[in-house]
Amino acid sequence: MQFSLSSLVILALAAATASAQSKVKVMLLGDSITQITCWRPKVWSQLASAGLAGSVDFVGSTRGLESKCGAAPAGFDPDHEGHSGWQAYDIARNNIAGWVQNTKPDVLQFMLGTNDVNIGKRGVQAILDAYTTILTTTRGRIRTSKSFPLNNRMLITHICPHAQIDKLIPTSWSDSTIESVNSAIPAWASQHSTSASPIAVADCSRAAGFTNAMLQQDGVHPNDLGDQFIAQQVGPKLIAAIKAGGGSAPVATTTLKTSTTAGAPSTPTGNCAAMYAQCGGNGWAGATCCAQGACKVSNEWYSQCA
Repeated sequence: MQFSLSSLVILALAAATASAQSKVKVMLLGDSITQITCWRPKVWSQLASAGLAGSVDFVGSTRGLESKCGAAPAGFDPDHEGHSGWQAYDIARNNIAGWVQNTKPDVLQFMLGTNDVNIGKRGVQAILDAYTTILTTTRGRIRTSKSFPLNNRMLITHICPHAQIDKLIPTSWSDSTIESVNSAIPAWASQHSTSASPIAVADCSRAAGFTNAMLQQDGVHPNDLGDQFIAQQVGPKLIAAIKAGGGSAPVATTTLKTSTTAGAPSTPTGNCAAMYAQCGGNGWAGATCCAQGACKVSNEWYSQCA
């Protein structure tokens, strides 16, 4: 059988499109703490260690990595939606609809609010309202996506994303509004989480162990220790969301079923998971009891102390 050059190009493009569509799209949304710091490649290294690097597509209108971060890990995807100096309030009103319409993420991961506090002088409720707009706009835009034929098979693009919200890292002066936002995030996440579009909380707050020693001299942005802390908090939950969103390792893995039942009280023995930490899910080999609260099932891949 012979193919013309144009046919070969079309077939190659179709194959590339099919491969891209099979990946779980992850939008890393934020401000300068997403754009110009170095936790993103550290999270990518976690994905690679979990065998997921080939199953993930970071998406966004911005791409790049600061030179201070050093050499990027193999295969690192530099796409993101981090914008220095931007506020959640403005992103919610002016930008998120277009961004998600263009990229259609399966997983939305965001840390926003520091600039709303320091620049916009906004209160807790205004910031939570911005989170709600970001979430509902993302769900609404993606839910209207259409299925389309490709290579004689039907691909359902995106229905609704998994969401992950990060508690804000502290400022060196321990801003009370940031602390109040962090205190309000778990209840906000619980209120808006659904079985079809669950929300996980990655705790990057002072209460979880983020210290002033993890901040740069400006008292706002993380240094290398801070980047490591953020990656340690964000990475495991992001991996769980990616697996639940369709990503899978290219090699066979042994999964361990947790016997934890949703809503069942935990029985702390030994080293139990902290509040809002992961406590179960397929492949989870860590603690399955909670030092506080109960281990609640969000999906097959992720249970959280809440």
